[in-house]
Amino acid sequence: MNENLFASFITPTMMGLPIVILIIVFPTVLFPSTNRLINNRLIAIQQWLIHMTSKQMMAIHNPKGQTWALMLMSLILFIGSTNLLGLLPHSFTPTTQLSMNLGMAIPLWAGTVVLGFRHKTKASLAHFLPQGTPLPLIPMLVIIETISLFIQPMALAVRLTANITAGHLLIHLIGGATLALLSISTATALITFIILILLTILEFAVALIQAYVFTLLVSLYLHDNT
Repeated sequence: MNENLFASFITPTMMGLPIVILIIVFPTVLFPSTNRLINNRLIAIQQWLIHMTSKQMMAIHNPKGQTWALMLMSLILFIGSTNLLGLLPHSFTPTTQLSMNLGMAIPLWAGTVVLGFRHKTKASLAHFLPQGTPLPLIPMLVIIETISLFIQPMALAVRLTANITAGHLLIHLIGGATLALLSISTATALITFIILILLTILEFAVALIQAYVFTLLVSLYLHDNT
């Protein structure tokens, strides 16, 4: 019980060197590819899920936006698998680090914005000033729209970080309470243990939902700029 509550969020090291890069690369091993004519059930289910998600997410895009399909599918697979692996005991979740989430959000957001200014310059500039704005409000609205544009990657990163971190903290706290109550009241400890199981199931859902939400918002930013 004396363990630091935030110890699980500290970047792991081996012989004094951070091994976070190995942890980030590890989820790619879970998605093997095959050259066989007939795939096994696991790869068939994997390809079906990827195809279904890609079809749903790319339905709103024009041909120019659909060129991002591979990147968006890689993104949702990476975030989802990283979040799920982080639920294992004694594991580390890279997506609890705001720096890493910003490292994913800022380049993707910047790519969509640059694409918009390159191919839809007038429409992109028009977003800074809605039609029919009174003349005295023009400077204030331009500043507000500019701030809202630059806050989009921050919102992406903070949303993912906050949801994953909060879930891990809740599991840690309820797990510690279950161990503490085990020697005091077995019935109460059993109730908290059931709550812990339900919360863990919820966190599995949250891990996948947050991966989908992050990728979907990037897809919507892309749709607005293509």
